[in-house]
Amino acid sequence: MPTYTYETVPTHEGETAERFEVRQGFNDAPLAAHPETGVPVRRVISGGLGLMTKGGESPVPTSGPACGPGSCGCGRF
Repeated sequence: MPTYTYETVPTHEGETAERFEVRQGFNDAPLAAHPETGVPVRRVISGGLGLMTKGGESPVPTSGPACGPGSCGCGRF
């Protein structure tokens, strides 16, 4: 089961959000309230997918108009 990060929704100016993690199944509905306090929460989208290949070559083509000197900052050119 994946672990999802949630944070409380601040209700007052200057209030900080509290982050916490919950293990849930893929088909479970996102939480709407903190499981202990009942405070409204929202799921935090973070991280991402990284692909690595042998030799450090990018599996994604880097040629063409979308990537080049000064266009994407990848430093390959």
